[in-house]
Amino acid sequence: MPSSTRSKSAGRGRSARDTRPRTSLSSKKAKNAKNAKNATKPKTRPAKTAQRPASASSPTRVTTQPVNKYFELRESDIQGRGGFAIRPIRKGTRIIEYVGERISPAEADTRYDDGRMGRHHTFLFSVDSKIVIDAAVDGNEARFINHSCAPNCEAIDEGKRIYIEAIRSIASGEELTYDYAYERDGTEDEDWERIYMCKCGAPTCRGTILAPPKKRGKK
Repeated sequence: MPSSTRSKSAGRGRSARDTRPRTSLSSKKAKNAKNAKNATKPKTRPAKTAQRPASASSPTRVTTQPVNKYFELRESDIQGRGGFAIRPIRKGTRIIEYVGERISPAEADTRYDDGRMGRHHTFLFSVDSKIVIDAAVDGNEARFINHSCAPNCEAIDEGKRIYIEAIRSIASGEELTYDYAYERDGTEDEDWERIYMCKCGAPTCRGTILAPPKKRGKK
């Protein structure tokens, strides 16, 4: 499911999703893109990130990829299909790379329009302010890994390539997830909360795949 011009996503040191050029490991935390178009809303808003299923108007071309040895796709209670571990996975394991066609944010905007979706579902993942991965084209199983507010994986940006890694030990049969944490820009309303709703079922679920609102400092 995944997209990324965004805010920091939850996770450790090198989480992916950053729309700005990275200058250090600490700046490599995941961020989500703000470049989606909406005729009735401001252009600056939470960006689209790779999620499932692909938009009906999106190009879909998937090349043959090696079978992943860590998970398989099954129906998910979170959304659509998800990735489920077929063997125990140790903390720190690099499970799969998030791949697809590398396009510009402008091209991504022409392919998908969040404003017309009843619920957010694209396969976009922004690498930085100039590169967006569209996994609907030449993608692999990574695009089906769902969001959770209590994830067992995280997205890592390494040399402008995105990898999904385990942040704790994962049992066989457990669904793989990571926190999309789409960036907020202050223009969100009830419609956006609906479009970006979360049904991960975690006790700590915040009800949305948008990042938690930033706390305002004391004046």
